[in-house]
Amino acid sequence: MADEGGQPPPKGPCCRAGLPARYFCTAGRGMEPFLLREVRTRLDAAQVEYVSGKVFFTTRAELSMLKELKSAERLFLLLNKYPPLSISRNKGRVIHDIQKLVNETPRHWLDMVTLWRSLHCQEVKEENRCEEPPDSQKRKLEEEGSIQNKKQKRELISETVSGETQIENQQSCNTSEVHNSNGLSSGRSFLEKTPELTQEKSGESSSCFSFRVSCRCSGALAKIFTAQEMGRIIGTALMKNFGWKADLRNPDIEIFVHLNDIYSVIGIPVFRLPLASRSYIKTAGLRSTVAWAMASLAEIKPGAFVLDPTCGLGTILLEAATEWPNVHYLGTDISDSQLEGAYTNIKAAGLVDKIGLLKASVTALPFQSESIDVVLADIPFGKKFKITKDMTLLPDVFQEIERVLCGGGIVVLLLSQELYKRLSGDIASSLGTKNCIPASPCKQSTVMLVSNTKGNSIGPTTVPLSTQEAEREDTSDKRMTFGSLVLVESLEVSLGKTGAFICKYKKVTGGFARS
Repeated sequence: MADEGGQPPPKGPCCRAGLPARYFCTAGRGMEPFLLREVRTRLDAAQVEYVSGKVFFTTRAELSMLKELKSAERLFLLLNKYPPLSISRNKGRVIHDIQKLVNETPRHWLDMVTLWRSLHCQEVKEENRCEEPPDSQKRKLEEEGSIQNKKQKRELISETVSGETQIENQQSCNTSEVHNSNGLSSGRSFLEKTPELTQEKSGESSSCFSFRVSCRCSGALAKIFTAQEMGRIIGTALMKNFGWKADLRNPDIEIFVHLNDIYSVIGIPVFRLPLASRSYIKTAGLRSTVAWAMASLAEIKPGAFVLDPTCGLGTILLEAATEWPNVHYLGTDISDSQLEGAYTNIKAAGLVDKIGLLKASVTALPFQSESIDVVLADIPFGKKFKITKDMTLLPDVFQEIERVLCGGGIVVLLLSQELYKRLSGDIASSLGTKNCIPASPCKQSTVMLVSNTKGNSIGPTTVPLSTQEAEREDTSDKRMTFGSLVLVESLEVSLGKTGAFICKYKKVTGGFARS
């Protein structure tokens, strides 16, 4: 069956290393445009399409590149994508239609599981290659320096063949344990079998292969079945077709199913941990995907000075410094505990020489005027995004940001929905639109950082977004202009249970600020 994009599912285990495979990523609401742009620029992906919360694409990129996706929550190997299931009053018929998702294409299921296995093996090989034990080098040096000891060892080995066999078996077990500890665990018997045996003798491998179904159900179908019931229906079909065993705690493979009124999607997680769980962030603060999205809008250039005046735990600075390394990063905060947490995160990420921290108020920044090229900030006014008396400080905050920013500089702010609405009125009337005096050339800040020598990263505006890719906040009639800071664009994103706006401003350096 062809998917909604008109592309038939791959026939046989064709998508091995170096050949194209079909994937999809989940993304937070509002993050789809960032992910669309990222898969094209970073992965050179083709057949890119999206639905709310998911982006589908085809790429031949290796797993090491797929791991670099910053705006995605999780990555899945696409098993199938169907139109929505038809809803009938006959509950038995609905169950039959759900089971047909498995029953109609059993060979395709086995082929995709074989592809997942090859991808998983590729991940383990890459990790093993990077984790070569240092003891192996010592052994080589010892053997080269002592030929006599080598001869003695060979004689001992020849006299104790049975002992050697036990050692080899133990090493084999250890290798399997290392394999299972990385990414999604694979059944040993299943991994050892060739694709031909997997397809032709599924009965033999099935007894050792376990699975778990993670199901999400919404819309009309959710009124008939719960997600648990849906999972059991699909699980029963898998057991009947392939003889797999259900294991909710430690399965060899996880099957992800999402059924709603728009589509039916089935996939296999490529990695055990979500892509949004950054290995270089010890203590999470702001959602990492949103922090990266903010930095991607900032047009960060090598050698620039980037400031987060409300850095908190430093998530925005970490995301920016990891992606755009040849830059001077500065973070300020009024809270000692937040600065301590930020330093812990920065140290754990190995970026102490790239990110400087200072205790300072956002309304009195210790930097020269026009010394900063980019400002990134999550404006933290009010507990849980509630408007408080701190709102009275907002004019001072914007004026201070405007003061330290170079002409033509970029400001990217994360604003709560309520704060965004309030800013469109109160602050605009407080500050007003004024004539802009041409700014003097940018001056370097007195705080200097060691620049990184790594290669350049992907530019944040390589691929322009079209109206089909994302719905942007319409600001053509009402531009929030604060002095010389002009709103360029705003996008609504999800922070979990709450929503927020990412707002990008540019400092205009001549004449009246224009839309």
